[in-house]
Amino acid sequence: MKGRVGILIVSLCLWFAPGVALAASPDCWRPFTLALHDHGLLYSAETDSGIDKDIAEELGRRSGCKLVVSLMSRARIWQLIESGALDFSLSGIANAERNRFAAFAWYISNKYYLLVRKDAGIRKLADFERDEHLRLGVIRSFRYSETANQLVDSLQAAGRVSQSAGLGPLYRVLSANAIQAMIIEPFDYPALDEKRIRDFTDIIEFNDPAVPHGLIMSKASLSPEEQDKWRDLVREMRRDGTVRRIFQKYFPPDLAAAMTEFDDSP
Repeated sequence: MKGRVGILIVSLCLWFAPGVALAASPDCWRPFTLALHDHGLLYSAETDSGIDKDIAEELGRRSGCKLVVSLMSRARIWQLIESGALDFSLSGIANAERNRFAAFAWYISNKYYLLVRKDAGIRKLADFERDEHLRLGVIRSFRYSETANQLVDSLQAAGRVSQSAGLGPLYRVLSANAIQAMIIEPFDYPALDEKRIRDFTDIIEFNDPAVPHGLIMSKASLSPEEQDKWRDLVREMRRDGTVRRIFQKYFPPDLAAAMTEFDDSP
């Protein structure tokens, strides 16, 4: 009996010790909605697989909450997140406007690149911006890194941007030379080989720091306290290596590590 009491006392001391108490779980008082978008290795509607689907499944498992998952365009996702009609999405990027209505829990950090046709004769970003005959293709409602966003905004003002609902149409118009460049990230690399796009393109790096991407949470539907619970859950997935293991299904180990091991402190 004394042995059992001793074990119980030790367990209680550990439970209440600073730094070891378990974070509170999210409140699963109703089913939650989560939307994926079709984008390279993040999610493929054709194969019903990808990084974000794996992340969503792990979030459901760990939280114990029912997540009703659907597929939407990125533009529609942001609209519904703002109104509160959608609770979550994934691989989102923050900016001043989005921070008004969305909160984030980071699990990816990566860079952006300009994919440009070789026959455009472009060697650096300034060359592309100066040539008024060249057009850039972007996905509607996407934002990128600082320099990439500056390029998009500058060309948009000059009427030199073509918008699309997804990557597929952009690849087609790039192949047809209706646009001469588009912005990509590592999630898009397999499609470049599959569609033989590397054969006629070059990649130019934006000299920007890596940009964090994460779980998008609607401020209209989730209280600050519940946002913190989901944020803690994502952080634990990173701490215990789950996020890295998911990425290693899709990327070489060194690239998976580079994209998932970063400082997410404010």
